[in-house]
Amino acid sequence: MTAANFQKCLQLILVSEGGNVDDPDDPGGRTSRGITQREYDAYRRTHPGLPEDVWFAPQSAVADIYDISYWQPWGPRFPGGVDYVFFDVSVLSGPGRAARWLQETLGVSTDGHIGVITLTALQTARPTDVIAKISDLRVANYNELVADKPKLTKYLKGWRARVDRVQADALAMA
Repeated sequence: MTAANFQKCLQLILVSEGGNVDDPDDPGGRTSRGITQREYDAYRRTHPGLPEDVWFAPQSAVADIYDISYWQPWGPRFPGGVDYVFFDVSVLSGPGRAARWLQETLGVSTDGHIGVITLTALQTARPTDVIAKISDLRVANYNELVADKPKLTKYLKGWRARVDRVQADALAMA
């Protein structure tokens, strides 16, 4: 369906993720362009010769990690716009949560397994509705997260702005 959207969605993700970060309050730890040092270390095990520090990872390695870990296998199968929202949720909140929120949005069992039931429901759903509902779930999640962990409040404004930006871009793709 939308395999060609990967590059466009990746560029938007990279803008949202920014550059190099090592914030002690961020559970991801040392990160570059949204890729954690831990993820990069795992990738380097099968890609020898790369720099050790994620901050110096080549852009091609960063893109490959995003493709392997967050875009595949679902991005190419989703309608335009839905692919981007799902990709962004996967990056920021994890692929499992992205799958469950998609399923909740579609009204199917929220077991985290995207299979024939979820894909069939997605085929009959309006992409704009899916994008809006997932965006609402994201905002509610961030509000709950800050209520449980007040030190994360410093991220709330940025998270909400990202949801708004992603939703607008996704709706334009739909």
